[in-house]
Amino acid sequence: MDELLVKFLLNETSARENTEVQQWIDQDPANKSYFEHFSRIWETSKKLERTSTVDEEAAWLKFKAKTTAEKPEVKVIPLKRKTYGWLKIAAVFLLAAGAWGTWALFGQGSYVSVEAGQQVLVKTLPDGSVLTLNKRSVLSFASNFKEHRSIHLLQGDVFFSVTPNKKKPFIIEANKVSVKVVGTSFNVKHSGKQTEVIVETGIVKVSYKNEQVELHPGEKVRISEENGALTKQQNTDQLYNYYRSRLFILQNTPLSSVATTLNDAYQANVVIEDPKVQQLTLSTTLKLDNSLDYNLGIICKSLNLKTTSSQGKILLSNR
Repeated sequence: MDELLVKFLLNETSARENTEVQQWIDQDPANKSYFEHFSRIWETSKKLERTSTVDEEAAWLKFKAKTTAEKPEVKVIPLKRKTYGWLKIAAVFLLAAGAWGTWALFGQGSYVSVEAGQQVLVKTLPDGSVLTLNKRSVLSFASNFKEHRSIHLLQGDVFFSVTPNKKKPFIIEANKVSVKVVGTSFNVKHSGKQTEVIVETGIVKVSYKNEQVELHPGEKVRISEENGALTKQQNTDQLYNYYRSRLFILQNTPLSSVATTLNDAYQANVVIEDPKVQQLTLSTTLKLDNSLDYNLGIICKSLNLKTTSSQGKILLSNR
């Protein structure tokens, strides 16, 4: 796979190989993390390659003169000039990889992985900040966190209660989205190429590419890497908080949003095909500890709907 990644970074892969690399990256967060580290090594090697003062031609001639002085003369087929460049790239790449390994072990590049698995996980960081990770959430934090308050969120829902420190801002990176705070509480949901940030207290700055928005309590921003828009909105429901409160608090909440949250919570596939049913709103409180069928029963009774199960889907429709 490393050889294929090198070709990919050199833009020498075919369309089929490009697809193979992208599928490999998408199939596991660990693969994505490995590719990001691999890319950094490659970028470092290119910088070193540009600043190298090694004369490959002179080095080769010196080596050849030394060896031919001690051995009978033989026909030598010199390497092509292009090959010297590849040798140089390979050598620099290995050097950069070694440097990266040292930096990853002892520098700020060392990160500690945290995975919630099948249970909600509460984690206290070295600076006293408290994180609540929803099921199947994965992140990593800098090993020298008191000095370098940096977090990489790979996937999932995480509620952050950040210990204030104006001298050392708290930074979260979720793919290309950056969230920067000093001390506050907020929720970040990252899935695929979608990221949502909802603020409960304090001020949060969210950046994507060259754009930045400042969020205050009760505000949210949702970023899609497909359109790249940073649109600030008022948060109108408490559904994001269900894994902490263990309640689905609905306040004139559209049924489409309820279905999305139930799918996340129960790993289900509740589908609403009728646009009119999607727009129905509901005000009630459901318990996460209830079964999905029980909660769907309350929803159907309240809105005069019915459920139909087919091919792994649970279809909500008018009775």
